[in-house]
Parts: sequence; C-alpha cells; structure tokens
Amino acid sequence: MILAAGFGLVIGVTLGLLGAGGSILAVPALVYGMGEPVRQAIPASLVMVGLSAMGGVVPRLRQGIVRWPIAGVFGAAGAGATFGGAAVGRLVSAQVLLLAFAVVMVAAAARMLLGPTEPRGACTVSGGRVNWRSCLPRALGVGAAVGFLTGLFGVGGGFLVVPALVLMLGLDMPAAVATSLLIVTINSVAGLAAHWDAVAELDYSVVAAFTIAALAASVASGRLAGRVDADSLRRWFAYLVIAVAVFVAVQALLNPSALT
Repeated sequence: MILAAGFGLVIGVTLGLLGAGGSILAVPALVYGMGEPVRQAIPASLVMVGLSAMGGVVPRLRQGIVRWPIAGVFGAAGAGATFGGAAVGRLVSAQVLLLAFAVVMVAAAARMLLGPTEPRGACTVSGGRVNWRSCLPRALGVGAAVGFLTGLFGVGGGFLVVPALVLMLGLDMPAAVATSLLIVTINSVAGLAAHWDAVAELDYSVVAAFTIAALAASVASGRLAGRVDADSLRRWFAYLVIAVAVFVAVQALLNPSALT
C-alpha cells in the first residue's frame, strides 16, 4: 500500500504540474512495481489517470482558463476511439502490448525534451476564436488518436494534446494544460467503460492507495504550477520515462511470463 501511494504521488505531481506525461508511468508501475497483470493494470491506470486529471482541473476552473468547447471536440473524438483501442488491445499478447507501450513512452519523452512550444494559432481567427471549418478534421484526428492510445494502453495522452492545442489552436500553455486535463478526464472515463469487463478483477486496495495519493498530489501541485521550473522538471521527467521504457522493453522480451 505504501509503495502504491508512492507511485501515485509521483504521477499526481507530474500531472498537476505539467498536465501531461505523468500517467504514462502508471501501467509500468502497476505491472512491475505492484505485480498486477497487464489486463488489470490498464483499467486500474485509467481510474487513477482520470481522477488525478480531474483533480488537476479543479484549481484551474477557478482561474477560468479551461476551454470547454475545445475540450468537447477533442473529448468527443477520443471517447469513441477508446473502444477501438481497447478492442485492438484484446487481440494482441501482453508482451506485444508492452513493447508497443515502450515505443509510446519514448515518443512521449522525446516530445517533453523538445520543451514548450510557442502558440502559433494555425486554426485561430480574430478575437481568439477557432476556425473549425478548416481545423475540425485535424482536431478530430488528434482527439481520436489520443483516445485510441487511452483505450489501448491506459494512458492519458496529454503529451499529444498539449502541443496540438498550442500549435493548432493557439492556446497559451496554461490554457492548453488545463484543457488537456479535462480531455484526459473524458477519455479516461470512456476508456474505463471500454475495459469494463476487467473492472471486477481489480485489486481495489491497490487502486485506492494509488488513486488517492495521485489525486491529492495532482490537486496540490496544480496550485503550484506557476511557481516551479517546469522546463527543468519536464526534462528530468523525460529522462526517467526513457529509462522506464528501456526497462519495460527488456522485461517484456526476457520475462514475458511475468505479465499475466
């Protein structure tokens, strides 16, 4: 229980401060840290990811920086795609699933190492409004891709959503992080529904310790988001994600029996 809470604290802090990336450690922590089978680790991760992301949204609601219409578009596209990701996940072995997950982890870490992006507003028009006529297909595409990853791996996908919101829609970083957390919450709820058949088999004591710690850390760190060196934190966290990705790949190749 203490170990689960420790993992939850780390993930909750990174979610609250960065709005992206922290949840990508949830499945490896559950599989290799807590000994959970992959098929149970994914829905357990979704519970933790969804609630901790929701906790990260709460302090930002008071700031009025969540862009609800944008979250609705991305969330609607992602919610449907989570069921496709979950269906694909049932067709492949746990070993293949974790090897693919290691690739996604490296991609997420690479995105973090690129650092924050400057708002470009490729889809914005005067007054900060969004030109949905030209950009709706791209927004739906990114939203669906994130939803698919959520259903397949149990990740939030904020590492894709945040840069998409900044580069495509011209949101500044605080608004992008806040909106990303809401999108992650929506996708996590849909992903949990897609994995509902595995929910009854979860170890709820582990999930509770993990989730409560992550939620508390996400809420607390969300209030400190503007007071820390986010660039340095993002860089070192990316290195940690790469190291965990290598560990996951090696273990999946050399010890596949531990995954079931």
